[in-house]
Amino acid sequence: MDGDRRDEILQQLSEGVVRFDEEQVIQASRRALDEGINALTAIVEGLSPGMETVGDLFQRKEYFVPEVLMCADALNAGLEILKPHLKEDETATKKGRVVIGTIEGDIHEIGKSLVALMLDISGFEVRDLGVDVSLERFLSEHREKRSDIIAISALMSTTMLRMRDFIVGIKEADPGVLTMVGGAPLTAGIARDFGADGYAEDARGAVIEAKRVLAID
Repeated sequence: MDGDRRDEILQQLSEGVVRFDEEQVIQASRRALDEGINALTAIVEGLSPGMETVGDLFQRKEYFVPEVLMCADALNAGLEILKPHLKEDETATKKGRVVIGTIEGDIHEIGKSLVALMLDISGFEVRDLGVDVSLERFLSEHREKRSDIIAISALMSTTMLRMRDFIVGIKEADPGVLTMVGGAPLTAGIARDFGADGYAEDARGAVIEAKRVLAID
């Protein structure tokens, strides 16, 4: 397949998510498979950038909850077609266990859910706790699942400030577990100051960072 046709299909996937056009996403997903585009590539370079754009539109208050939910439906329509075609070696061996959630007092979902999705399709075992997650809930899930990473998201400056206390509480409960943080108000420097083991500014970066903190390829 030539590069222009490949880029066109990936663009259709992305735009279909942004426009909450399920039919476009379904057709583009099927076309991607028919044209020999790797299913993981279609997700990572097609669907995922579309949902990242949706997150940006939501932050700028150009999209609201109803639009975001319809975009998520379009995304999931594509995933239903593409995920069964992921290569066995991309999913069979789990790279590590991750417990992820948005911190208590914060109900922002999109960025955290996209990170969870990218970690999942990249071979991690992911338990998504949702939003408004207390320290006790993180620790309870960690004790049950024996997670390798506890990943905490915040999209508001006020809830971001609570991350330091969460990280302290997590390390006191289990010094061996690794912590990752992310969200719009954070920077790598703030993450270090809070004592986090890892930080990523977007979903694709979160996969790279999770592999780095676990020292895996």
